[in-house]
Amino acid sequence: MVIKVYIASSTGSVAVKKHQQAVVGFLEANRISFQEVDITMLEEQRLWMYRNIPQDKQPEKGNPMPPQIFNEDRYCGDYEDFFQSKENNTVFAFLGLSSKPSVKDSES
Repeated sequence: MVIKVYIASSTGSVAVKKHQQAVVGFLEANRISFQEVDITMLEEQRLWMYRNIPQDKQPEKGNPMPPQIFNEDRYCGDYEDFFQSKENNTVFAFLGLSSKPSVKDSES
């Protein structure tokens, strides 16, 4: 299973940058294997992300903002969902992981 974090490397939003850094930093600190997928570089990846976010998580206007988190093709959630799972100490369940992994393999 590969955790995929969909990010935007060139965003003008300070909040988006901070949210992306928080998710990636947590995964790195906890040695959770993940892959960053930059939606600003590949149109196909951006469209895939948009199509695979459940309807109830879509914003009323515009497109969903990064970071968006998937376990392979299964949608885990956005930053707010991640933050709630962190606060509730349920991040591994949120990510669909059974236990704390011991290897990190980050790719850009």
